[in-house]
Parts: sequence; structure tokens; C-alpha cells
Amino acid sequence: MQQKENQTLEKVREITYHPQDRMNRFHTLSLPERSAVFEQLSPHVQQDILDSLKKEELLDLLDHFDLQHAENILLRIKDEKKRRGLALFLKTELKEKAEYFIRFHPKAALNLLNFNYLLLPETATIGEVADGIEEHYKEVGKLPEVLVHRNGNFLGEVPASTLVRESNINNSIDRFVVPIKTVSFRAEVKEIMDALNSTKRGKVAVLDTDGSIVGIIYTNDVMDLFGSHPATDLYDFAGVVESERPFDSVGKKVNNRYRWLMINLATAFLAAFVVGFFKDTLDAIVVLAIYMPVIAGMGNNAATQTLAVTARGIAIGEIKLKNGMPAILREVGAGSINGLINGFLVFLIATFWNQNPLLGLIAGVSIFLNLVIAGFFGAFVPLFMKSIGKDPATSATIFITTATDVFGFFIFLGLATLILL
Repeated sequence: MQQKENQTLEKVREITYHPQDRMNRFHTLSLPERSAVFEQLSPHVQQDILDSLKKEELLDLLDHFDLQHAENILLRIKDEKKRRGLALFLKTELKEKAEYFIRFHPKAALNLLNFNYLLLPETATIGEVADGIEEHYKEVGKLPEVLVHRNGNFLGEVPASTLVRESNINNSIDRFVVPIKTVSFRAEVKEIMDALNSTKRGKVAVLDTDGSIVGIIYTNDVMDLFGSHPATDLYDFAGVVESERPFDSVGKKVNNRYRWLMINLATAFLAAFVVGFFKDTLDAIVVLAIYMPVIAGMGNNAATQTLAVTARGIAIGEIKLKNGMPAILREVGAGSINGLINGFLVFLIATFWNQNPLLGLIAGVSIFLNLVIAGFFGAFVPLFMKSIGKDPATSATIFITTATDVFGFFIFLGLATLILL
């Protein structure tokens, strides 16, 4: 610990006594290191750095402090417009992260994630902690949790009981740090449940992707949501289904998939029913059968492309059903343009191949509409499945291919019936 403290102090001295090269040296630090070093700089040097950092860099820096500290730093930014913009962005970003995290229960509110904490370096003394708590209480009216970091990386907490018993105010808090469970705000629901079930401290620290603190969640508050359900029932109550892994056993793979395949069997018969409904049309115009695999194949491929993009966004926490409408509309727009391009090509091919412009028109329009349908269902279905706790990777494709097959066949054969018969 002493070695790391000395390294931090050395970086503080380098940045302090090299004003002409100050920002270059500051930029060489990792994001956690920047916050740790910034805390130990003099107010004058801190102000120089604040004035020099770009908006994005300021946001990254502020993200590593507790809310009270971040607010105090914001007040030192001279440009009022810039200061207000940063405050609004931080507030919005924090709200979005909290909303994403609490998706494990439909009745969970934003106040389930607690932001009442102090984040201090492990080198802080008991006296400095006491001063920080007093200042925090004056500002907020609540006693905070005391969380500790080492060079910007989260370590754990210092229990209130320890602070009360310790009489030597000059002792540093590093010897009193107790680890607590952590979980990313983007964690899968099962991982969140695991952390809440296994913690012995009664709380879990929620971390951002860069390791900074987002907030604290208390197990008692979560259990209040689940009522009388024991901890072992949390997974079922939250609708959690563990995602399948590549090296799972054969039995586990079968167990994860057979229900969906049975549903797929039923939906396949639905598509067959649509085709059977137009049996007389197919008997009269046999050439239509040639284009049915084209209609279905184009719709399925387009939907699979959309599904891949959406699933990737879900995996990294970029998109969910609540904020997904713009993405869905853009996929519909992309499907429309691709539908026009491919529909026109099919129109030309069918017209010259079969010497029938009407058949070409029907096939082209069907391709266009099916790619629009593929764009919508390819984006909506995985978001919906994820929102109800199902794994999009094993469930979404069934409903997507059903939609493109059923609607594609219905549009193609329906138009053929109306126009060609």
C-alpha cells in the first residue's frame, strides 16, 4: 500500500511542478488514477485542470466521485452554460443507469438504488472521514455510507461501528476496509440475484463499466419488493432464465431448447396453414411455388441481420424495450429501403424470366413488404423477450421467422389471388 501511495504522490508532484506539460501528464493517467491524483492536488492546480479539460473529459472525471464531491467540483467550473450542461448530462446519465439496473423487478423504483455515500481514498484518516461525514450531513441531512477506493479503484466500505470505536483520528482507514459485493449496472438479472443472495454485508455496490460507483443497493429493500418469497425463489419470481453457454452439457442444452422447438413446430404449422389456405391459387398458378422460398428466405435473412444488431445492443446494455422505439423505427426504415432495392430486382427477374409483369410486380411488392416486416419484428421481438426475462438468443428467432413466413406468404399469395386469378 505504501508503494502505491508513493507512486500517487509522485504523480501529484509531476503534475504540480510541470505546469507547461501538466495536461499531457494528466492525460497519461487512467481514468481511476485521474480522480485519485486530482483529489490530492492543490486547489490552484485543480482549477487549472478543470479549465483545460474538455466536456467529455470532465464527465469522465466527475463520474469517479460521489455526488456531493462532484457537485462541489461542478461549482468551480467558471462557464455557467458548460456547468449546467454537465450537471444535466450527469443527472440524466445516472438516471438511465439506475433505470437499466432495476429492470430485475417490474415494481422497482429509482430510489431502490441509493446514492447516499462518501467515496474516499484509502489514505484518508479517521479524522478526515469524520469531517467528510459532518459536511455531508450538513448538506444532505443524512449520514452516508463510507466507501473506499485505491487509486480510483473501488475497495470496499468502512463500517460505521469501526468509525465510532476508533479513537485515534490520525489512523488511515485502509486497515479498516471491509470488502462488499459488487455488480455492474449492466449485469444480467441472474448475476444481480446471485450478488444479492450471497452478500453478508446487507448491501451490494453497483459499478459502472469503468469501475466507478453508480450507487448502493440494500438487500432488505430488494426483499421488500419480493414480499414473503424466500431468497431461493428470487430467480423464479424475477422470471430469470440463465443464458445458455457454448460448453454447457448436452442435457442442459436440450432442456433449454426443447420447449422453444415445440413452439416452433406449432408456428411452422401456422405458416403451412396460410399456404394451404391458398391451395386453389397454387394449383392454378404453379409458378408461384418457385418464388415462395425467395420470399421466405429474404425475409428470414433480413430479420436475422436485424436480430444480430439488436442482440449485440442488448448484450452491452445499449438498448432495451423502454428506449428501443427509435431503433425499431430505424430498422423499419432500413428494411423499407432494402425492400425497394431487392423488390425492384425481383420484379425485373420475374418479369423477364416468366414474361409476366404482373407476377414480377406481385413478387417485388411482397419482397418489399416482407423486408419491412422483418425490420420491425427483428428489432422488437428480442427486446420484448429480454424484457420478460427470456433469452433472445434461443427464443426470438422462432417468432421472427414465423412472422416473416406467415406475413410473407399471406401477402404474396393474397396478391396473386386478387390480381392473377
